[in-house]
Amino acid sequence: MASVVLPSPSSSSTPSSLFSRYSLSQRSFVSNEARPRIYPPNGVKCELTEPVNGKHCVPILNDRTFTKFLQSTRLENVVNKSSNTRLKIFSGTANPALSQEIAWYMGLNLGQIKIKRFADGEIYVQLQESVRGCDVYLVQPTCPPANENLMELLIMIDACRRASAKNITAVIPYFGYARADRKTQGRESIAAKLVANLITEAGADRVLACDLHSGQSMGYFDIPVDHVYCQPVILDYLASKKVCCNDLVVVSPDVGGVARARAFAKKLSDAPLAIVDKRRHGHNVAEVMNLIGDVKGKVAVMVDDMIDTAGTIAKGAALLHEEGAREVYACCTHAVFSPPAVERLSSGLFQEVIVSNTIPVMEKNYFPQLTVLSVANLLGETIWRVHDDCSVSSIFQ
Repeated sequence: MASVVLPSPSSSSTPSSLFSRYSLSQRSFVSNEARPRIYPPNGVKCELTEPVNGKHCVPILNDRTFTKFLQSTRLENVVNKSSNTRLKIFSGTANPALSQEIAWYMGLNLGQIKIKRFADGEIYVQLQESVRGCDVYLVQPTCPPANENLMELLIMIDACRRASAKNITAVIPYFGYARADRKTQGRESIAAKLVANLITEAGADRVLACDLHSGQSMGYFDIPVDHVYCQPVILDYLASKKVCCNDLVVVSPDVGGVARARAFAKKLSDAPLAIVDKRRHGHNVAEVMNLIGDVKGKVAVMVDDMIDTAGTIAKGAALLHEEGAREVYACCTHAVFSPPAVERLSSGLFQEVIVSNTIPVMEKNYFPQLTVLSVANLLGETIWRVHDDCSVSSIFQ
């Protein structure tokens, strides 16, 4: 039997400094449509932490610490835990820590759910409280083991549908099978469409996903999709680095990620852009061929949506050093970290590897250069806005 074990909140914070002219703290993320917010006393905010046992991480939040990214804090007086019975959040077993942080930001408790596995591996799900007429949000990334976590999500959706939930939203911080989004060769499957169909047919009314591998994946769903970008969380962290904006260059590790890197560079003081030209000879096998752009003497920030085996980004970093880059940072949303990713990332090519916690990073995959940022506030704010029928895109404006 596998059960969900949630950690206790803890926190610490240190001052931050300016990385560039861009700072998310100068932007307002509270729309007029949103409910009134109660700000923390004395302006205390949770920003960055010192390494703990050599591991960088962003702490789970408590009553006096809030991230700099979303200064619209969790509701204290407006949302009453006992009175708001029409919004319920349930967590699968894939990433219970993130689910707990999201619930805390929203001022709610996680719903009671029983998830276990029989001796033959079959998954059993039972809701331990009523969801009749409620808006239900199921937090479950389909990260490795992808098939088990996907099946668990489908069964959770089915359980809510059969329990007469009013609306069911699948919150998928990491959408597995997203890379199989088109046919590049004959006789290939488009697994992203298949998984979208499964989630829809299971009974989901809406999907909330983070940084899909490609935007076209939203079109595979026959239900509304809220696509959340985690770039602001990473940008806010980078704003603490003491690097002159004139020394920056944003690098796309492949041609397919140029649009993502260009948007990132625009928000990072409109930094120049460089592109690594590669030719892939097979799945998880890449060969770097050329570099488009100038990185000599600059701090290169490589941006991608995920790091799997780290072959692409490691070869790209090696090329950047050959071309004279002073430092190389790697930034991605999804830390899949399939072997031998950790060995490649900790080989000394990178000054720092910055990822989010859409996928839980296992203890064995930590290394000194790794920094894990929490997207809990971002997802919690998005859930509130979806529940209140407010604009989600205004968060990023």
